[in-house]
Amino acid sequence: MNVSVFGLGYVGAVSCACLPELGHDVVGVDISPRKIELINSGQSPVVERGINELITAAVNAGRLRATQDAFAAVRDTDVSLISVATPANDDQTPDLSAVLTVVKSIGEAIAAKEGHHTVVLRSTVQPGTTAERIAPVLQASAGRRIGERLSLVFNPEFLREGSSVEDFHRPPQTVIGSLDPYGHEVMDRLYHGLPGAVVHTTVEVAESVKYLCNVFHALKIVFANETGTVLKACGLDAREVMRIFCQDHRLNISPAYLRPGFAFGGSCLPKEVKGFLTLAHEKNVAIPTIGGLLDSNAAHIERAYRMIARDGRRKVALFGLAFKPGTDDLRDSPLVVLAERLIGRGFDIAIYDNCVEISRLLGKNKEFIQREIPHLNRLLGDTPAAVLEGAQIVVVGHADAQARQAVIAAAPGKRIVDLSGYADIREAATDFDYEGICW
Repeated sequence: MNVSVFGLGYVGAVSCACLPELGHDVVGVDISPRKIELINSGQSPVVERGINELITAAVNAGRLRATQDAFAAVRDTDVSLISVATPANDDQTPDLSAVLTVVKSIGEAIAAKEGHHTVVLRSTVQPGTTAERIAPVLQASAGRRIGERLSLVFNPEFLREGSSVEDFHRPPQTVIGSLDPYGHEVMDRLYHGLPGAVVHTTVEVAESVKYLCNVFHALKIVFANETGTVLKACGLDAREVMRIFCQDHRLNISPAYLRPGFAFGGSCLPKEVKGFLTLAHEKNVAIPTIGGLLDSNAAHIERAYRMIARDGRRKVALFGLAFKPGTDDLRDSPLVVLAERLIGRGFDIAIYDNCVEISRLLGKNKEFIQREIPHLNRLLGDTPAAVLEGAQIVVVGHADAQARQAVIAAAPGKRIVDLSGYADIREAATDFDYEGICW
């Protein structure tokens, strides 16, 4: 393919170096004469391991050149990658001025072409930017609409400085968000030969994945540093602890717990967080991120309450009371907290949990519920149908298949607040009011 790369900074330079290896002819575009000169002389405008050799080889093979002429670059190529900077504004939103300038110039060049052209945004932007900010400028300047000899794609990069060439050749995955189907086809051809999964999705999801990856990387660093500082104060080498911690690929380094839904609870997580915070306080170590976990969890429960209370005090059917399905453990259950909040604010509430029977509660579990909801026996229903009778709002914390089918059958005319994201309830939500806590 013939590819133009706009912006010869870090990401753009890596694209110029690596795409020719996949068989593409590449022209780099930048307003800096110095960067143009460096590329055309076979040198990299950025310092990165292995990049100079690749650029030299590509230039010598006639597969890479650079220019300041944006019009000619678009005219001579089928795909344009945009990798210009999006620095932060004063309010910390991305500054799109450079991106929009480039998009406008690309569009004006496309207007003079007959064939199809694909524009690919790689700069980090907020969700919704490609469709709401980029597409209108591109369509207006190109004189054609997306899908009419014009594709617009968001393709996030996952390159780490210092290992970007290796990361290009071994991507964790290739995420492609396109506003039209042909954009996905073009990108599949562009990256043909690279390993790893190729994910086709919407531009909004692709934009969000990029943001979340970087935020999560920052969170992991802060978690390691905060816990490491506390462990050092305890006389331990935190590196050894984290080495063993990271060997768990089932729960720790895995998709486990990374599923948007309701708050955490139970007999372990709240207690251990509080215990670790106490340990940090005793050692006089400030850990503000971990220190905010309980407040964040409480805020999520409050968020669920506001969703339920939005339309006033309606009768509520709550499915699930234990802290997770398949158990009768009510200790520190966020659903118990939510039920308390609703009762305290005057809501008429009925509860169904097939694992919770008052007569079978023992020990600490019994003490906890007697303290928190002493009249629980009057609120628990024996069947889903009994709990649903007369309810105007149905809150699904967790429910077995039979209970979910009862919810779906009774849902028309009711509002469903889903805290877990059961696929069958969500798919059935065509003739009733449905809202998920994170979707």
